[in-house]
Amino acid sequence: MPWIDSDYRKRRLAPNNKNRSSSMNALRRLSVAVCLSSFCLSPLAHAGEVEVLHWWTSPGEARAAETLKKLVQAKGHTWKDFAVAGGGGEAAMTVLKTRAVSGNPPAAAQIKGPDIQEWGQLGLLADLNQVAAEGKWDQLLPPQVAQVMKYQGDYVAVPVNVHRVNWLYINPDVFKKAGATPPTTLDEFFAAADKLKAAGFVALAHGSQPWQDGTLFENLVLSKMGPEGYRKAFVEQDKATLTGPQMVEVFTALKKLRGYIDADAAGREWNVATSMVINGKAGMQIMGDWAKSEFTAASKVAGKDYQCLPFPGTQKDFDYNIDSLVMFKLSNAENRKAQEDLARAVLDPAFQKDFNLAKGSIPVRLDADMAPFDACAQQSMKDFKAASAAGTLVPSMAHSMAASSYVQGAIFDVVTNFFNDASADPQKAAQQLYAAIEAAAQ
Repeated sequence: MPWIDSDYRKRRLAPNNKNRSSSMNALRRLSVAVCLSSFCLSPLAHAGEVEVLHWWTSPGEARAAETLKKLVQAKGHTWKDFAVAGGGGEAAMTVLKTRAVSGNPPAAAQIKGPDIQEWGQLGLLADLNQVAAEGKWDQLLPPQVAQVMKYQGDYVAVPVNVHRVNWLYINPDVFKKAGATPPTTLDEFFAAADKLKAAGFVALAHGSQPWQDGTLFENLVLSKMGPEGYRKAFVEQDKATLTGPQMVEVFTALKKLRGYIDADAAGREWNVATSMVINGKAGMQIMGDWAKSEFTAASKVAGKDYQCLPFPGTQKDFDYNIDSLVMFKLSNAENRKAQEDLARAVLDPAFQKDFNLAKGSIPVRLDADMAPFDACAQQSMKDFKAASAAGTLVPSMAHSMAASSYVQGAIFDVVTNFFNDASADPQKAAQQLYAAIEAAAQ
């Protein structure tokens, strides 16, 4: 998107006689005197530019990002949009690394999870401690969220929202036509998929990109192995778990899942897959709740035009993905002010409501009023708080919350290669998974 101009412009006065000129000069002197005596400063004096790198580029996501842009502009600052397409953020991170190496990072970038720590180690991040203290972030945010936003105890990022990854979306009309029943177990899922396929529908809408394949995989891991097994696999990277019989079962289920996806899935963007469910071409999609933004943008109503269910077997679990904006060190004082105002705006109650309503996610604020949100979001917030209390929150591997980008990339390689090889052996894939993770972690 192009540069967005601020709402104000410098206005030139053009007096047409000496008396008017003298009068205007007197008014200017009086204004300066009043401002100096009361320390008042015009918005223009503090106006800066904030460049934000993100990958909120689908229609629903772009509408959500627009709400943040308007808040920054309302402060008198200029928003420079640095949007890089690609739902998983791989392309955006490639661009960011190039900018950072050249000594010209943006003011803020969409970075998540363990990657925040990696960027912190490079000494490039600005601290937000003062802004956080003013806003009482430690009291406002869930402990699991606040911890991710800090590097060595200092806030260096601001959380935007909380996404649930373990969602299954279904089109009720398609299910009705196929005589299928919304599933609560994996066996029921495959039974529904058989009926959808037999009725001539695409059973599972999917875009076969590495991060999307990884999303399917981690949902199956959580369903088959539970939160403890999930954490052992992706956070602790335990050999026995990664190569054990349950992981072999996961790969076996993934192979079966592949048979319900259409032949044109390769390279398809996630929002295009979502549109297949919206328009009735497909019956189901496994995707995080950002997919809900596409239903909203299409004027579809949750619980009526579509249903969102916890992925079968994960009803008591919450696989989370937290969008966050990391702040880079800036030398320009006005731009630094704009950067801090950006951080304040992100946790503004009005923005939290508007952004998450558009994005499909839930607010990060514990005091958020969920009344304006749809049934899916209300259930998501309820489940998030319950999972937090029960210890069944798990960080998304496919969305950069569980492991380093190197380990994530290694998992993606094994999963995608297996997913696209009809003759691949699940037992061998489990062994390859551990070997790849071990090599990437060194």
